[in-house]
Amino acid sequence: MPTEHRFISLLLRGLLAGLIAGLLAGAFAYTFGETHIDAAIAIEEAAAPPATPGAAEEEPLVSREGQKAGLVLATTLYGIAMGGLIATAYTLLRRRLRTPSDSRAALSLAGAALLGAVLVPWIKYPPNPPAVGDPSTINQRTWSYLALLVLGLVAVWAAVIASRTQAAEWRRATAGVVAFLVVVAVAYLLLPSIQEVPDTFPAALLWDFRLVSLGVQAVLWTALGLAFAALVTPRVPAAAQVETAAA
Repeated sequence: MPTEHRFISLLLRGLLAGLIAGLLAGAFAYTFGETHIDAAIAIEEAAAPPATPGAAEEEPLVSREGQKAGLVLATTLYGIAMGGLIATAYTLLRRRLRTPSDSRAALSLAGAALLGAVLVPWIKYPPNPPAVGDPSTINQRTWSYLALLVLGLVAVWAAVIASRTQAAEWRRATAGVVAFLVVVAVAYLLLPSIQEVPDTFPAALLWDFRLVSLGVQAVLWTALGLAFAALVTPRVPAAAQVETAAA
C-alpha cells in the first residue's frame, strides 16, 4: 500500500477510535462529574453579592442543560482530535518503537500520552471547579500548564532513551524510571506553584471534582488506546485461519 494511502487509512482508524473514546469519556463525565459541578455552581451563586433591587436578572449565555449537552460534544470532538494525533504519531514513530506488535505499539503511544500529557500536569496543576480560581492569573496558569504538558512528554521521551542504554531488563526499567523522575522533578521545581483554592471551599467537593476530571482523561486515553490497537491489528483472512487450524 502506498505511504499516502496507508496514512489516510491509519488516520481514519484513529479518528474512529477517538470518536469511540470521546463518547465514552463524555458519558463518564456526565454520569460522575455533573453533580460536583452543580454543587460548585451553587457555592459560587451563594457567595455572589445580592442583586440590586429592581434590576433585571441577567440570563446566562448557555443554560445548564445546554452546558451538559455541550460536555458530551466537547469530549467527543476532543477524542476525535486526539485520535488524529495518535494516528499521526503512530505513522511517524512506528518503526522506532521496538515491538513487533502493532497493537502493543498503539497502546504504548496512548499510555505515554496519558502519563506525560495528562498525569504529570495534573499532579502540579489539578483542575478546579467553578467558583475556584483568580481570573487575573489565567494567562500564567495556561502557559504554566502547557509548559508542563510539553515537559511531561519530554520526560517520557527521556525515559525511553535512557532505558535503551541498558542491556539487562531490570537496568532498563530502572534507568527509564530515574530519567523520567529527574525531568519531572526539575520541571516541578522550575515552574511556579499556583494555589487559588479558598480555605472555605469544601475539600471533599474539590478533590471529587479533580478525581473525576482525571477519570475522564483516563477513560478517554484507555479507550482510545484499546480501540486504535484493535483497529490497527492486521486481520487474518478466514481462509488463512482455516489453513492454520488444519495444519
